[in-house]
Amino acid sequence: MMNRMDSGGEAKISYLDGDFEVIRPGAYVLCAVTNQSIPLDMLRYWSVARQEPYVDAAASLERELQLNPGLRKR
Repeated sequence: MMNRMDSGGEAKISYLDGDFEVIRPGAYVLCAVTNQSIPLDMLRYWSVARQEPYVDAAASLERELQLNPGLRKR
């Protein structure tokens, strides 16, 4: 269930398939790659397996390549 919490500070999120659940209210999460603030209403990219958010598709791809360097050779 998507929840937008407007209380300031960093939220704690449980990332689900196609959705997320707010565990601790907050206004944003930090991108796992860029450390950029992502307002919860703008959060579109995350990894369920790694439980981490990404600011955009490029950051998501960068993280995948960091963790799986063999993908660069394809």
